[in-house]
Amino acid sequence: MAHILIVDDEERMRHLLSIMLDRQGHQVAQAGDGAEALDIIDERPFDMVIADIKMPRMDGMELLGRITEMEAPCPVVIITAFATIDSAVDAMRRGAADFITKPFEEDRILSTVERTLSLSRIMVENRDLKAELRKVAGGDEIVYGSAPMSEAMGLASRVAESDTAVLIAGESGTGKELMARFIHRAGSRAGARFVPVNCAAISPGLVESELFGYEKGAFTGADRRTAGKFEYASDGTLFLDEIGDLPGAAQAKLLRALQEKKIQRVGGNKEIPVDVRVICATNQDLDELVRKGAFRRDLFFRVNVFPIYPPPLRERKDDIPLLSRYFLGGLGQGSEPKLTEGAERMLQSCQWPGNVRELANAMERAFILAQGRGAITVDTLAFLKQTGGGGPVGAAFSLPAEGISLEDLEMALVRQALDASGDNQSAAAKLLGLTRAKFRVLLKRLSNEE
Repeated sequence: MAHILIVDDEERMRHLLSIMLDRQGHQVAQAGDGAEALDIIDERPFDMVIADIKMPRMDGMELLGRITEMEAPCPVVIITAFATIDSAVDAMRRGAADFITKPFEEDRILSTVERTLSLSRIMVENRDLKAELRKVAGGDEIVYGSAPMSEAMGLASRVAESDTAVLIAGESGTGKELMARFIHRAGSRAGARFVPVNCAAISPGLVESELFGYEKGAFTGADRRTAGKFEYASDGTLFLDEIGDLPGAAQAKLLRALQEKKIQRVGGNKEIPVDVRVICATNQDLDELVRKGAFRRDLFFRVNVFPIYPPPLRERKDDIPLLSRYFLGGLGQGSEPKLTEGAERMLQSCQWPGNVRELANAMERAFILAQGRGAITVDTLAFLKQTGGGGPVGAAFSLPAEGISLEDLEMALVRQALDASGDNQSAAAKLLGLTRAKFRVLLKRLSNEE
């Protein structure tokens, strides 16, 4: 199944092509001209575009030029009733994948589509290869050497060989999406798409249409059939990040999709088979959410077949020098300042509530501060003490002679913990040494006193 956009100002022609391609199992969207097509492409990617050469507002040739300039272009087939050798040569010269004339035969269209989709797959593989090369040069590579992280990566390597459901549970900033991408690349679906979805970032009312798609007329503004993330990830991997934030109604539909390997678009009755591997991640305690009734028990058992717990940075301190040098290497391209032994010891003494993400940000700041000095020293990293990353609070804090406001201090610590954990109450509670229930009581009390 491929995602194809048909662009033609003649509704009859769009309808005819849609019927042909829909019969072949492809997902088809339509646009009346090039300007409308660009708006649709901005919303979601396509495997190919079929565009008429003569259209109002923006014609097929201009659309072709705009698509070829995109960061992730797709092949474009130009269709025209004004067949001339010159226009065919011009379209191919500008980057068209193929050129056909109308009226046309169905077999001609289908053979052109299949040939173009083969080109589309090559283009995707080429982009993936370039991404891998960027990672080798310094990007999203997983850097580790410590025993806790080696154990987690060993589990990821073993489960990658199967299609087993994986739940990656850990604090914010521990690299859950990187681990999910590693599992995808190491498995049999590596040649297909990896589609990440942040469940916490989707409006509750749009979750189902985002995951499962929707039919034309399903709701106000649904002016065309749209495939969801499940269909877009066909033959590949769907990564559901922050699954604990999924609304109850969507949880029920997700469970059915995982069990039946079929989905229904919003507003539709047709069951659509889907072949995807699903990897989930959370920084919440799903067991606790299940006990509270906020997360379905049966869905928890379905996604938690093979749990992996990437350790927080404070539990893999042997990796901190490795990671620090890795991040600096990505910033300096071989001319990065070196870490002194004292600086490395200081980095290892920090608690890193924001985990690897916080360390990466700290190295970027240190890199700027150390410009022209050749080395990152303890003095360069003095900002870590100011932000609370320099060790145990009790050892660094002295009660001033004039006293303090304990309530103000409590509120400041609560706010810092929420900021460091990305407003995740479970993670913030851990930073303060509290249970989530006690943290919520404290937060409620302090909020009422403001």
